[in-house]
Formats: sequence, C-alpha cells, structure tokens
Amino acid sequence: MVEELLTAGIAAAVGVAAYLGAAARVVKQYERGLVFRFGRLRDEIRPPGFTVIVPGVDRLRKVNMQIVTLPVPAQEGITRDNVTVRVDAVVYFKVVDPASAVVAVEDYRFAVSQMAQTSLRSIIGKSDLDDLLSNREMLNQGLELMIDSPAVGWGVQIDRVEIKDVSLPETMKRSMARQAEADRERRARVINADAELQASHKLADAAAVMSDQPAALQLRLLQTVVAVAAEKNSTLVLPFPVELLRFLERATPSPAAPLPEQEAAPGPAAGTGPGGTVSPEDPAAAGPASEGPGPAVVDDATGVGWSLDGSPPPAAEPDPPRG
Repeated sequence: MVEELLTAGIAAAVGVAAYLGAAARVVKQYERGLVFRFGRLRDEIRPPGFTVIVPGVDRLRKVNMQIVTLPVPAQEGITRDNVTVRVDAVVYFKVVDPASAVVAVEDYRFAVSQMAQTSLRSIIGKSDLDDLLSNREMLNQGLELMIDSPAVGWGVQIDRVEIKDVSLPETMKRSMARQAEADRERRARVINADAELQASHKLADAAAVMSDQPAALQLRLLQTVVAVAAEKNSTLVLPFPVELLRFLERATPSPAAPLPEQEAAPGPAAGTGPGGTVSPEDPAAAGPASEGPGPAVVDDATGVGWSLDGSPPPAAEPDPPRG
C-alpha cells in the first residue's frame, strides 16, 4: 500500500513538473508577450518576467520593443531640376503597440522598409539638388512624416529618419567644382578690390599729410631703406625722390645770357690774339662800307689780311716792269 502511494506521488510529481515545463515561459525585459488561445488574441499582454500558458491551448508570441535601425537601400531618382542622383537613408523606429504590430500587419519590419523606400523616391522627385545637398533637415522631417503616417496603424512609431549620402554623377561633380571655384575667385576679386579702395583712401590721406610736412617724406624714405636692408640682400635699391631733384633745380642759378656784340663776332677778337692785329691807320679799315671794305685784320707773320665783315681782301697790284 505504501509503495503504491509512493509510486503515485512520484508519478504526480513528474506530471506536474512536465506540465510546468510545457507551460512556463520567460519574457525578457525588452519584450512583451501576446497569448493566442485557439488562435484568438487574449486581451492581456504578458509583462516581462515569468509567465504560464496552457500547453496545447495557448501560444505565446514575443514582440521586441527596442528601437530598430533599418537601413534603406540606395534609391535612384531624378530631382525636380532634372538631375539624376542616388540617395540612401536610415530609419529608426520602435513598436509601441504589440497587438497591432502582430495583428494589423504581416511583417512590420518589411512594411516599414518598403514604405521608407517609396517615400525616399517621392522626396527625391519633389526636391531640388540644392535642397538635397544643403537643406537635409527639412527633407528628413518630410520623409519622417511620410513614413510615420501609415506606420501608426501598424503599432509602429518612427523615431528618426536620416539621409546618409547623396551620390552625384561625375560630370555633375566637375560642374559643381568649377562653379564653386568661380564663386571663390569672384569673392577674392571683390575682397581685393575693396582692399585696394581702402588702401587708396589711406594713401591719399598720407599724401596730404606729407605735402604739408616735407620731412615726413624723407622719414618714409629712410624707413623704406631700413626695410630693404633688413632682408640682407647684396643689392640695395635706393629710390631717389623727384621732389629733391626739383628742389636742386630751383636752387641752382641759371647761366648769364651772352652779349649781342659777342654773338656777332665771327672771328677772333681784334688785338686779343698773338697772330693778328687791327691796323687803325689803314683808311680802308676805318672807312665806311660805301668807300671800300671794312676794317681788316692783318697777320704779322704772313702779311695776309681779311676783312671783319667777311668780304675778301683786295688783290695786290703787280709791280711795274723795269726797263
């Protein structure tokens, strides 16, 4: 009798252990449990921890409540300004209603992925290239709104959507590079012209001050010489101010003008050279131009004379023949 009771107790214990082993379930902290009894969803959602179901009658479905990172494959499209681009993105979402995520949609991960791809292509067609490159925050918000609208009925909440990369054709990249280079060159020229304008104003003010104080120009010249000498070059270029030349020109007296009598004399002065004298006793030398040639100059060595007015001397008469 005792043995039968002991055997029955052992069998009951084994049956209870087997039942508990088949009915016991553990739900993790980041999961929620849904119980389907004969295929019908129970209203009670099992919290994290230990839970028990009816073996053979109930079926437990666990739903992950963590944030899911879903990469969106690169989508190729044409922007509103007719530029072909490839854009890829990433979607962050989580399940907020486990019952709707299991019942309302077959596979909520696949559904969110497909909705993200179609929404991304739609955003590409509605946007310009400049918006895709520089105004991504607004595009991210629009993409998030487009994905979140149908996902609400699936028990899924879109936490964040980010556009990762925008791939452009090589020709478009080169065109944009040339445009950016031209824009930078334009800004550089404008800045250089503005600097030249400001420098010209400052130089005009400095020239006005130096015109009032001539010594300032000399000091500036000395500063330039010191600056050039600091380079330790073998050649020193010393600028010479034009104002100093003009000052020296004004300070130098001009030569006296020659007298008219000195300008009219074509030959050597009478009585001044050792080789010729003027004969005052010669009536032809002192007579007027109507009576004969003017004054003559006679060479003492040769006895040849010439007139001072440039006319040739009279020819000598030949000696008479002797009988």
